[in-house]
Amino acid sequence: MAIPLSYNVRSLAARWTSTVVAVLGIAGTVGVFVAMLSLARGFEATLVASGSARNAIVRRAGATSEMDSSVMLEQVRVVEDAPGVERGDSGPLVSPEVVVIASFPLRGRGVEGNAQVRGVSLKALAVRPTVKIVAGRAFQPGLSELLVGRNVAASYEGLELGQTVRFGGGTWTVVGVFDSGGTAYDSELWCDYSVLRQVYQRPLNMFQSATARLTSPAALTGFKDSLTSDPRVTVQIDREIDYYAKQSRQLTTLITVLGSIIAVVMGIGAVFGALNTMYSAVSERTREIATLRAIGFGSGSIVVSFVVEALCIALVGGLVGCAVVLPLNGLTTGTINWQTFSHLAFAFRVTPGLLAMGLAFALLMGLVGGVPPAVRAARAPIAFALREL
Repeated sequence: MAIPLSYNVRSLAARWTSTVVAVLGIAGTVGVFVAMLSLARGFEATLVASGSARNAIVRRAGATSEMDSSVMLEQVRVVEDAPGVERGDSGPLVSPEVVVIASFPLRGRGVEGNAQVRGVSLKALAVRPTVKIVAGRAFQPGLSELLVGRNVAASYEGLELGQTVRFGGGTWTVVGVFDSGGTAYDSELWCDYSVLRQVYQRPLNMFQSATARLTSPAALTGFKDSLTSDPRVTVQIDREIDYYAKQSRQLTTLITVLGSIIAVVMGIGAVFGALNTMYSAVSERTREIATLRAIGFGSGSIVVSFVVEALCIALVGGLVGCAVVLPLNGLTTGTINWQTFSHLAFAFRVTPGLLAMGLAFALLMGLVGGVPPAVRAARAPIAFALREL
């Protein structure tokens, strides 16, 4: 015979002060846990969304990122002639690109942050059709003009539309703002690669990478086989979405590990809070427990009842923690991308899966904190407790 749930609810209400303390402890732990995971998920999602399944990025063999890569002009020509490359009105949709890092003052912080400056041709807009100019216009080839991502315009001083800025020994004018739908490109500045190479005194026939727009995602195999078997080039080819997934892995893993460690440490404190609450409940209700045993409720029913009570506390704490962290969803923050050493703006992503993990973590804390007191309650001597009546 099971003890009615209403008994547990009334018991929690009668000891509301200790119940609230336990709920807040679990809520804080769940909130931190979900917030850290949503931070990692947002960083990962921003980078992964930058890639397209139809794009292939070509870099020097052995390069870990665009920053330590080099692709020569002759190799770009081979890439353009490779099978599977989509053709447009202006020829093969291949975007050779020069990538540098420049420092700009972060808005309202009094410090500078690194931003990635990408030298491209206007083909880059066709290779990456998700990039849309939302204000101003595209840069003109041969001029020191900049297209800036929407996060750049919002994060840095002096990079609004129409303003001029100095970096790399040159003076540049911001002529347009683009939106790439919340990807890493929103944290970049784009300009004509020939001007960028000249300002940074780079070799005229060298790029950091070349991104090809393929006719379909399935065309990657033929495209890759053709280039890796060609003796004229020594390159590595990745699907663009896979390349950006690798870029996110290191920092995402770090945030997840640190967040898990913090959550476990806080969780231990929350478990002790739940233990204290439930042990107090056992000691205060010794006669109640004995009476329940005397009228026919078995030890199993007592254990289940107290565990359910602890799980109720944990569930409420988990729900409160998830509710507190929900406003973070979509909130923009920024950090350094360790692969490129540039500032990357991204948004917290509080997903249903993360909320479910938070609730599961809360229930686990409730279970760990509820079982020992429940066993103690079931083992309470009936005769001794009844003599106190």
